[in-house]
Amino acid sequence: MHMYLVVAGALAVTLMAGFGLAGVTTGWVLPLGRQRILRPKLWGYGQLIGAVGASLWMFLGVFRERSGVLPVIGWFVFLGSLGIQMLAQRPGRTPVPPPTNSAS
Repeated sequence: MHMYLVVAGALAVTLMAGFGLAGVTTGWVLPLGRQRILRPKLWGYGQLIGAVGASLWMFLGVFRERSGVLPVIGWFVFLGSLGIQMLAQRPGRTPVPPPTNSAS
């Protein structure tokens, strides 16, 4: 049973990283989230960071049954990536043009 969990976890992290890489490089987002995600590159970075955090948490903590600081850091990195992905659903700021010098 343990090997099934490891394979499922590795597959989930790999898919997460692949979707994040697709979001960063091409701006492609899964069809389920296309309407909500306004900044696909930021969402992709959040996915990549989440994949790293989830893999630290799973493969150094849960599956190894060790208590250490790296799995906890991985969990907090994963939670931070969720925050980044939430920011990707909000519109970005519009650039403000520099003021024109009308004195000349």
